[in-house]
Amino acid sequence: MKVGLAVTLCGLTCAGLGVCATLVIAGPSDHALAGIRAMHAQVLAQQGALDALDASSHRNLDALALKLGELQAQATRLNALGERLTQVGKLEDGEFDFKEAPALGGPEDTSAPSHALDEQFSASITRMHAQFDEQEAQLSVLENLLLDRKISNALLPQGMPVATGYIGSGYGGRSDPINGHSEFHSGIDFDAAPGTPIQAVAEGVVTWNGERPGYGNVVEVDHGNGYMTRYAHNQQNMVAVGTRVHAGQIIAKVGSTGRATGPHCHFEVWLDGHPVNPLSYVQGKHHNG
Repeated sequence: MKVGLAVTLCGLTCAGLGVCATLVIAGPSDHALAGIRAMHAQVLAQQGALDALDASSHRNLDALALKLGELQAQATRLNALGERLTQVGKLEDGEFDFKEAPALGGPEDTSAPSHALDEQFSASITRMHAQFDEQEAQLSVLENLLLDRKISNALLPQGMPVATGYIGSGYGGRSDPINGHSEFHSGIDFDAAPGTPIQAVAEGVVTWNGERPGYGNVVEVDHGNGYMTRYAHNQQNMVAVGTRVHAGQIIAKVGSTGRATGPHCHFEVWLDGHPVNPLSYVQGKHHNG
């Protein structure tokens, strides 16, 4: 009995260390989700161990008391790890609180078997079961939040449409480079060599591939949530309407079609039907959450 208990304690301790190691090595996105799944497995393993000890506690209450203390310590560590994951996932204050139990309910199971255990240990086991059930529900909610956050960030325009080049003209008022008149420039111009690859700055679906007056050859990508990006003056468009594109995928090549004094990529970001300053998106300063 003592050897088996020692092996069980060693296994659970190693499992706890494994979760901690995952969080230390992991990054804030996919690795945070891997940490949650590892914690799910640990909670299930602890529930199984608790059930087994419940059945054997008639024979050895001393072993039950020792194991119960170990499980309580594990529960404390799970709470700490859950709070750490909310930080890794960059969830806003109040959006997810690992310290608060989720709202649960349901009819009482009157057919559940009763146990003739000492009342103190029986009550402790019941509390531990309830705590693990709460942690399981909390981890599921947290995992869904992180998955939703990951998807939302993939759809948010971020970064430059060209890997090489520089900003030749910014967003806002300027003198028209062709006639010199005052005008509003609805995007950012990236000067780059002819034929330089133009890449999508987020996941989305191509909604336009063709010419627009003044813009020359244009590719437009709808990213959902009200966002659209436009890439203009292209030498060549390389994606068809309806194509799903990913961030970093080549969609066109730099050119000077339309009203242009030279080869460049005119880049626009639209939100809810209106152009907005792309600079903060280019610099990666816009985030979901």
